[in-house]
Amino acid sequence: MNGVLPDTALRRMIADGAIAAETPIGEGQIQPASLDLRLGAHAWRLRASFLAGRGQSVAGRLADFEMHRMDLSQGAVLEKGCVYLVPLMERVALPPGVEAVANAKSSTGRLDLLTRLVTDDGTEFDRLPEGYDGPLYAEICPRSFSVLVRPGMRLSQMRLRQGQAVLDDAGLAALHATDPLVDGTPLIDAGLGFSVDLRPAEGDLVGYRARPHSGVIDLDRIGAYDARDFWDELRTTEGRLILDPGAFYILVSREAVAIPPDYAAEMSPYLAMVGEFRVHYAGFFDPGFGHGAAGRGARGVLEVRCHEAPFALEHGQVVGRLVYERMAARPARLYGAGIASNYQGQGLKLAKQFR
Repeated sequence: MNGVLPDTALRRMIADGAIAAETPIGEGQIQPASLDLRLGAHAWRLRASFLAGRGQSVAGRLADFEMHRMDLSQGAVLEKGCVYLVPLMERVALPPGVEAVANAKSSTGRLDLLTRLVTDDGTEFDRLPEGYDGPLYAEICPRSFSVLVRPGMRLSQMRLRQGQAVLDDAGLAALHATDPLVDGTPLIDAGLGFSVDLRPAEGDLVGYRARPHSGVIDLDRIGAYDARDFWDELRTTEGRLILDPGAFYILVSREAVAIPPDYAAEMSPYLAMVGEFRVHYAGFFDPGFGHGAAGRGARGVLEVRCHEAPFALEHGQVVGRLVYERMAARPARLYGAGIASNYQGQGLKLAKQFR
């Protein structure tokens, strides 16, 4: 059956050697509809981001871009504004008909830590064509904070799919009619639209803006950092927020969304022309997100970067959409059910490193 491969299929591919690693893949890496990828033992500081290009390997192109090699085994700092390439522990040999896409994990995106998958023969980031057989690399560019990393850290995830199973608007409307996807009337237009919440039900806190000169964040330290040292609180009662060029924001969606167990979703920008900003860093939503016994959904945290000019963002403005895909089979475990998650049932929330 076409669709996103569930955890059971990922386990079979690991057992068959289609997904392999010198350090055995742990059960904790296997998510309902994706596999967490681990950093290897070293990194290269690059003078520029690059793609290998058709017919070429990443290793073969490194001499053009490498500045120096770094050992990560005792921990190393990736500095804000610099570009790094890290070999991943995993490698793949995709069978015919199976392709893969990658994305940053939730905490990675909330730290403004640009992380993209790079492959041999690659002409796009975060994409593996069917039949790809080779190593995987992570390109990492800290945008707001310098970070301390070690081998084995999981900054990105890979989703595998067989064929195409994206729901069109009619299919999405039919699904909502039987299993509500939002707490209200859905905006369906090439996906499920969602908007920004700048009029909270309680209080006036609407988001956070990254502070420009902060300390290093050790990604392994959960709940260790005072948010005030890294973030400015944004408060308003006007339902409007003016975004500053170059600044990074954490906001939240107005809608509480749900992903039914037989579906997965991915966040994508709504329209390139809605304004001088982009909402899209950590885009995978697993089966079961916001779909607990209460059935109330969970709001999506929005990682927003403003670009060329200041932009006035208004309450209820549509800023993105969720594209839903069928699962090839229902996962054995669902998001938030038997899997430790820092973000199930979330509202406005920073990355797990902050208290």
